[in-house]
Amino acid sequence: MEKFTLIEVKTDEQIDVLAALAREIWTEHFTPMLEEGQVEYMLEKFQSPGPIRSQLKEGYQYYFLKLDEELAGYIGFHAEEESLFLSKIYVRKTMRGKKIATHAMEYMVSLCHERHLNKIWLTVNRNNSIAIAAYEKMGFTKAYMKKTDIGNGFYMDDYIMEKKIHD
Repeated sequence: MEKFTLIEVKTDEQIDVLAALAREIWTEHFTPMLEEGQVEYMLEKFQSPGPIRSQLKEGYQYYFLKLDEELAGYIGFHAEEESLFLSKIYVRKTMRGKKIATHAMEYMVSLCHERHLNKIWLTVNRNNSIAIAAYEKMGFTKAYMKKTDIGNGFYMDDYIMEKKIHD
């Protein structure tokens, strides 16, 4: 039986591995979906070592997702006053379909129960139909749409999705 584990990202070495993993997953997944140059811009702005370190200092937590001993993906989140913002949940293409995101979501739901948070929310690109379907299967609903200027002439055109948590 395969063993799922989460490993918190804390060291500079882990941050470098996380940034490389983000580059691998984002390039494969988002390049067909976003306009040319946007994936590279977003990686540098949000998922390179410097921005990851800044996010950790601001209270974000990152975890590697492992299946057996293989690095399968990662999550990043931030606890807010009454909710958990799921900033990142990405799984390598070769590891998809193995319930890794489901296991990660179970962990975040248990964290919400421990911290008495009433929902998990996230942003997802409106054209990312595979992710939207996966989130809906995990109990998320579309709350509203949001278009965000991220600089350099690029926008994130997202759905805000929420999953209610009940104690």
